[in-house]
Amino acid sequence: MEDLTAVRRWTALLALSLGGFGIGLTEFVAMGLLPDISEDLLPQLYAHSPAKAVAHGGWMITAYALGVVVGAPTIAALTARLPRKTLVVGLLGLFTFGTVASALAPGFWLVLVARFVAALPHGAYFGAAGLVAASIIGPGSQAKGFAAVLGGLTAANVFGVPLITRLGQAASWRVAYLAIAAMFALTLVFVALTVPRTPADPAGSPRAELRAFRSPQVWLVAITAAVGFGGFFAIDSYIAPVTTHVAHLSEGAVPWVLVAVGLGMTVGNALGGWASDRNLRRSLLSGFVIFIASMAAFAILAHNRYTLFAGAFLIGAAGLFLGPAMQSRLIGVAPGAQLMGAAVNQSAMNIANSLGAALGGLVIAAGWGYVAPSWVGVALGVAGFALAGASFALESRSSRRRDRTARDADLAPVG
Repeated sequence: MEDLTAVRRWTALLALSLGGFGIGLTEFVAMGLLPDISEDLLPQLYAHSPAKAVAHGGWMITAYALGVVVGAPTIAALTARLPRKTLVVGLLGLFTFGTVASALAPGFWLVLVARFVAALPHGAYFGAAGLVAASIIGPGSQAKGFAAVLGGLTAANVFGVPLITRLGQAASWRVAYLAIAAMFALTLVFVALTVPRTPADPAGSPRAELRAFRSPQVWLVAITAAVGFGGFFAIDSYIAPVTTHVAHLSEGAVPWVLVAVGLGMTVGNALGGWASDRNLRRSLLSGFVIFIASMAAFAILAHNRYTLFAGAFLIGAAGLFLGPAMQSRLIGVAPGAQLMGAAVNQSAMNIANSLGAALGGLVIAAGWGYVAPSWVGVALGVAGFALAGASFALESRSSRRRDRTARDADLAPVG
């Protein structure tokens, strides 16, 4: 990569983080607008039972998550030889197209298809943009590079998601998604103008990227992310009805609760990037403990209109503290396939999105109330902690076995 001035470096990082900002909008605006979307697309069901319509509307979130799961490894494999800047620009173009289609699709099932298409570039973008950002920052800053791109997503939850949610409530959820599409188009231009040319990985190939799946650790760490992070989405997917039906606040308070989540995400992401570059294992395991405690706290705090905001902040902070750590962990267990490792993390996170939204919808539809997804999240978090511990234990055992083999070889008589 060419030598960059400080101004050019920070401008390029800002451009890449704006892509994360747009992704934060397209992914998380649905949570705040879910009642509006459900009422518009499922009017008969909504008139009969708003709770069931909202739970059914949650499939829109699930469709997006499944698009990420499919798109991330597929695009990572097929584009392994592309220069990463070229890949990032192309992905932003696909985001723009898919988001426009989401806004214009006429019925519920077509909206689901459009959300699936819009999600296809999600994982590959975070993977490619994160690797570019890390190379811009410099050696030893892998987690910071991904935190920089994720920082756009967290900023979206502080500023963008509440504003776009308010726009959707005032005008229409379709207008909200057209605004998001415009954001992606502007970001595409900004990235094209500011991000330096990045050569393709000379060793990159679809076969090399797909080789990552031969490692049992890749599968174990991906499952850890998919299960352990599901609690965040079980709670965040239904934050709007919790605000209005549990804390008994007005619809106008929903964007402010989203601000609290976003502020927590911003703090957690920054701390997670810093901590993970210093001690990845400690960051991941302690992060899960804090995350589990925060979800239990949210279940208690959500009933009060004042403490709801504190609970929302805790969920955002604890959840995103794990983000850079999980990203670095997957890249670490996928040597020679960095793009695939980064992309698989996004697939795993969006399996978590799909799993959390689906399980949250099930307990709500069963009549257990809008706080029940918090306890689902606690169970998922405990499972994630156990899986993370198992992954590190297996790694330590393999390392000891290799050391023992090396020692035996050194001590073996010659001749």
